[in-house]
Order: sequence, then structure tokens, then C-alpha cells
Amino acid sequence: MKIKLRNNSGVTLIEILIGILISVVMMGAMFTSYTVVNNTYSQVTDRAKISTAGRDVVGMIMRDIRNAGFQYFNDNIQTTNEHSPILITKYTNFSQCDKIDVVYGDVNYKKNRTPEYIYERYKITYKCKPSTIPDKTLPKLGGGGYPPIDAFAVYKSKVKWNATSNRWDNPSTDNNDKTYDDQLVVDYVVDMIFNPVDEKGKLISPPPSPTNINKDLLYKIKTVDIGLTVRSTKDFFRNSKIRNVLALMDTKRNKAKTDKYLRDTIIVTAHARNLGAQ
Repeated sequence: MKIKLRNNSGVTLIEILIGILISVVMMGAMFTSYTVVNNTYSQVTDRAKISTAGRDVVGMIMRDIRNAGFQYFNDNIQTTNEHSPILITKYTNFSQCDKIDVVYGDVNYKKNRTPEYIYERYKITYKCKPSTIPDKTLPKLGGGGYPPIDAFAVYKSKVKWNATSNRWDNPSTDNNDKTYDDQLVVDYVVDMIFNPVDEKGKLISPPPSPTNINKDLLYKIKTVDIGLTVRSTKDFFRNSKIRNVLALMDTKRNKAKTDKYLRDTIIVTAHARNLGAQ
């Protein structure tokens, strides 16, 4: 006996295509949402990274400036022009960041030694060098490598005064575990500025040195205004346009950059407390 099958349920080709289309639309919407959230998260983390890096460096510089000019009560090291507590070097063509030297005293104590206390003098330097990070968004150079990014890198060094030879020892050969040659502190730096200020809140210009017209103000620096500008490591904005980088109290030093990078400027005041105690 033959059995006839009727009303068999199934899915037609059109229904399958409609289902695929709906799935594609849903996946596209989910991917778009994920992309937006991920880009937003990347922007937030990138902003946080450059801000944290800049503030960490500024905090380090502030601590060293507070030590400038410090000496122990019985410090017997003969002070020379090399021992200027704060020495700021500015470059008039603005193609380089400011440089700062900070000198302070320390002591080496050993109970079973005569004398037990040996006084020491150290100099810490913060300076910029052109960054060596390759910019892979630019064409390669003739040698096959990429040109460096348009930014600076901040380096820190620490040297010890040799009272016998009356000079700063080379940290690479002085066998001193407290000293070190140029060490990279932070990269992707746009500018670093130091401005000395006297007790009346006035800018000391030019910064005092043992040989310039403001040499009598070497120990009159009350505070140092610090300005550090760092940029993002990759494109932050969608569109490229002119972005102004304002300098600290010097409009001639302002910079205009056409790109997509985010820049963060940290400005703080460091008190040279030991100079005020002189």
C-alpha cells in the first residue's frame, strides 16, 4: 500500500538567504560596536600612558631639585664654580630642550673606618637627545632604515666630584655604584623647559651661571617652573591638522605641528628649599 506524504515542513532557499542576511547584519553591528568600544578604550589608555609617563618624570625632577644645594653640617669639600646648585642651560634656537644640572652633598659612612664620615658631592643632569625610535610611517632612507620620529628622549645621569683631581669623575670608570652615565628616562618628548624664579616670584632671565650677568643670583633661586610635553606613540585623532604646543612663559618657543598625535603638557613648580636655607 502506498503512503502519500503531505504537508512536509522544510526551509526554502529564500528563507536560508534571509537568515544569512540577518546574521550578517547582526555580526556587522556587533563588530562595529566592538570597534568603537575598542578604539575608545585604546584612546583612553593611550592618554593615560602619556600622562603617567610625563608625571612620573616631572616627579623625579622635582625630588632632585629639592636636594639642590644640600650639604651636611661638617661638609669639608671646597666649593667651586662646578658646584652651582642649579644650572639651567637654554638653547636660543629652540631646536633642543632645556638642560638642568643639580648639585648636592652626600656622605659615605662606615663605622670601622677612619674617618667614619667621608663627604661627597654629586651632580644630576637631565637633558634631551633626538629620539632614535624609527618612524615607520615615513619612507625609508637610502641606507634602508626608517628616519627617527620627530621627538626627543630625556636622559638622566649622575656623576661624583673627585676632590683630589677637582673634576667630575667619569661614571663609567669611577667604580661607584651610585653613579651612572646617560640613562633613558622617557621618550616621545616634544619639549622640556626649566625656568628659575626668585623669592619675589620673578623669572630670572637668563638663568644664573657662575659667569653670566646673573651670577649673584645662583643661590637666590626660590623655585623652578618645570614644563614637560609628551606625545602619544601613535595616531590619536582621526584627522590631521595644525596642533599648537605652547611653551612655558615664552611665546617665541611655541611650536605648531601638523599631525594626528595627542600631546599632554605637565607644568609644576619645584621648590629649591635648600637654596633658601643658605
